[in-house]
Amino acid sequence: MIDLFNDISDYCRLGVAEEHKLPIAVVGAGGIVDGQHLPAYRLAGLQVVGITDVDLDRARDVAARHGIPRVYANLEELLADEQVQVVDIAVPVAQQPPIFRAAVAAGKHILAQKPFTENPETARELAGLAAQAGVVAAVNQQLRFDEGIAAAHRMVELGWLGTLTSLTISVNVFTDWKQWEWTQAMERLEIMVHSIHYHDTVRWFLGEPSSVYVDGGRVPGQYPIGETRTISSYRFPGGASALVVANHMSPGADDTAEFRIEGTAGAIRGTLGLMYDYPSGRPDTLEVTSTVAGTDGWVPYPVTQRWFPHAFIGTMGSVLEGIATGAMPRTVVSDNVKTVELVAALYRSMESNEVVRL
Repeated sequence: MIDLFNDISDYCRLGVAEEHKLPIAVVGAGGIVDGQHLPAYRLAGLQVVGITDVDLDRARDVAARHGIPRVYANLEELLADEQVQVVDIAVPVAQQPPIFRAAVAAGKHILAQKPFTENPETARELAGLAAQAGVVAAVNQQLRFDEGIAAAHRMVELGWLGTLTSLTISVNVFTDWKQWEWTQAMERLEIMVHSIHYHDTVRWFLGEPSSVYVDGGRVPGQYPIGETRTISSYRFPGGASALVVANHMSPGADDTAEFRIEGTAGAIRGTLGLMYDYPSGRPDTLEVTSTVAGTDGWVPYPVTQRWFPHAFIGTMGSVLEGIATGAMPRTVVSDNVKTVELVAALYRSMESNEVVRL
């Protein structure tokens, strides 16, 4: 049993090969860049050569604290820099499509913040533009690189759970939405900004659903106008099901963030440590029981890394590996189109109060 997790830990290891590293420039100097992107890139030894933001004073402050040598006056100046080979787009969703198009036109490879667009038609257009230009483009759905989730996925790939039958993610926290002023006016909020991570993860494990049903709500007097509580249920061809429960207005100061995956030969249970002490977080927990792996009951997997900031190494590293080797990034934009389409279907269900068949 001592070697049980060797393959799992190898799969979860984060890092970037020296020969894959390329100069990166960042569009956006908000809190997620300051607190997660740049610390992760520093941990991985990546070279960030410049940054820009609509608030240039903010960009200068972030650049000074992270040792970034250049602050570009605007996007055009960034894209004109021949040194830059990868553009990290980290701005709110409404601003992303024109930046994505401009980066493709300039021949730059792309890591785009999630969601990279709200609109499925635009998602398909942007993915097509990247493919036609030979640009490697991925979306920053870093939960696929969070160690607990990635380890669980590898266990499933190895057949430890047999045929999957269900996946449940349940999060009850209090989120101070005032941290992000741009969320205030978003009519579509919780799924679009937060639970898109969980819904993308459901797709990663179970594929494309046959139907979805969503109930969403708000709390009287809450800061943002969009939904802050959602319950999403899925059915899949073959009978598997999934449930995503996300409550961001929990009044109890007893945050929980749990997931459970079941199959015909075992189960996995765990926690998303980030959501207990956001944004500093704590390591995930993960346990597995499997008749295939012969665990003889529940066995803990030793999670050593965190969703924030470590998983950001994975998304950028996957882009850099794709540029160097031709390998498809785990969060490649052509696949993420399906996540954008799923999010649109979830909102159709929530707004019509009906099951949406896909």
